[in-house]
Amino acid sequence: MVTVQSISKNDKRHPTAITIGTFDGVHIGHRKILERLINNAASLNLKSTVLTFFPHPRMVLQKDANIKLLNTIKEKTKILEDLGLDQLIIHPFTQEFSRLSATEFVRDNLVNQLQTKKIIIGYDHRFGRNRNANITDLRAFGNTYGFEVEEITAQEIDEVSVSSTKIRKALQEGDISTANAYLGYNYMLTGIIGKGKGLGRQIGFPTANLNIAESYKLIPKNGVYFVKSEFSGKTIYGMMNIGYNPTVAGKEKTIEINFFDFDQDLYGKELQIDILHRIRDEHKFESVEALKIQLEKDKQTSLALISK
Repeated sequence: MVTVQSISKNDKRHPTAITIGTFDGVHIGHRKILERLINNAASLNLKSTVLTFFPHPRMVLQKDANIKLLNTIKEKTKILEDLGLDQLIIHPFTQEFSRLSATEFVRDNLVNQLQTKKIIIGYDHRFGRNRNANITDLRAFGNTYGFEVEEITAQEIDEVSVSSTKIRKALQEGDISTANAYLGYNYMLTGIIGKGKGLGRQIGFPTANLNIAESYKLIPKNGVYFVKSEFSGKTIYGMMNIGYNPTVAGKEKTIEINFFDFDQDLYGKELQIDILHRIRDEHKFESVEALKIQLEKDKQTSLALISK
């Protein structure tokens, strides 16, 4: 299990191999760095460590409350754990922290707190106050404090032309297939199941309402999606609507899932919903009956995708 902790609580007992960044999405581009980190750490008997920051620096420095992230902390932790990482260090990002000099950041955090012996980092990484230090400075610090710096070159990174920004754009446009291909896994939404208005059950399509606590989590474009989840050790498939339910004059945006051939109580339980395919846009139908007919078509479209 990956250890998640604040940097100030690191126990200092085991030297680390480390990489630094937000790693939003932990996409296929990030994995080039992470796989090298994990392999290096294992061969050198170091603890593979990702140092990341929360809130996202843009939320703090640019007051960009509108930025949406691909992963919640819990989702990111699970993905990193599945990759084989030893520990994730989440450093609170504050105005005060942003003003640390490069020397203070390296000495106090990387060396004294994390016992860093090796850093694996992208060629364009910048750090310290006003991001004024680069990989050349990091190598100089390594000579001073006794850690090695390994660079991921521009050529290696550019081989995988992927960025978190591209993935966010794809999701906002409803292009789930591109987003999933760039991520290397199915985009997920994680939340607590709550009660809706019960209309779905009245028309033969009972739904579970997914409530996501993290306001910063990116929700894909409104529409109907083919999804799956895990419950009690079993895979369950369904279709999910993101939107306002215009046919019944809905006023609040909701995320509702109709699971196929499933009738267990999910209320109050946390579920991870994997988004597999986009079926259609959300529409306003002439009547509830017309909506019901379309939902049956959506279900058949989804069922046909299960075997693919």
